[in-house]
Amino acid sequence: MAILDGKALAKKIRASIKKEVDSLKKESIIPGLAFILVGDNPASQVYVNMKTKACEEVGIYSINHRMPSEISERELIEVIKMLNDNPMVDGILVQLPLPKHLNEEKIIETIDYRKDVDGFHPYNMGRLARGNPLFISCTPYGIMKLLNEYSIDVKGRDVVVVGAGNITGKPMALMLTNSGATVQICHIYTQNLKEKTKRADIVISAVGKPNLITEDMVKEGAVVVDVGISRVKDRVVGDVDFEGVSKKASYITPVPGGVGPMTIAMLLYNTLQSVKFRK
Repeated sequence: MAILDGKALAKKIRASIKKEVDSLKKESIIPGLAFILVGDNPASQVYVNMKTKACEEVGIYSINHRMPSEISERELIEVIKMLNDNPMVDGILVQLPLPKHLNEEKIIETIDYRKDVDGFHPYNMGRLARGNPLFISCTPYGIMKLLNEYSIDVKGRDVVVVGAGNITGKPMALMLTNSGATVQICHIYTQNLKEKTKRADIVISAVGKPNLITEDMVKEGAVVVDVGISRVKDRVVGDVDFEGVSKKASYITPVPGGVGPMTIAMLLYNTLQSVKFRK
């Protein structure tokens, strides 16, 4: 068993981004990333703080717009439109989830697709589906980079993606399909999940349910990628029973230190790409 070390790879990617950002600054170009945080969700606050810190480390200028939870949809849309028109802003990120009175789809569609560094806009999802992406959702993009770093070729492999969300599951399946994998997506309505995962060469779980994937659900030598994040008492855990599954897996991601750092690294990467598109 070998660890897919997202923390180490993310550090390499951030160092490369910092070099490019330093070079751009010599041309008086400073990449800018705007964060919009609505309400006081503690987890969202932590994520935005982590992303802001990562921007500082690589030299990307960040703007934080913290909005009250009772903000109206119209007011939030006006803020996004202002950022769309701001030439100093290369990327816009609306931290999800949003309060229930706000239409998440409508808010995401308001973001200029050329500044959609999260890769959630229907335009960017559509381009990914056609195999000609502009911006790719950061978590699946990070997973593909991680697999590539460890020379894990997905072409011709059977892959099961557990979780069919717009942030990870669906774009992950599209990326894998575009790379030649045979992909099966499982979700809350899937019956006999074990039968599906047991046959897979690669299992990617993005559900947020502790110990969903256990040792008896994976075959010997499988590659296991754990995207799930849950807090159990005072510990952060993933979807995968790491102790049990690691006995059978050829490669496995830890939680924390696996996919999480890669997600942030790819957000910075997408922001840098946005600057290049603008140039």
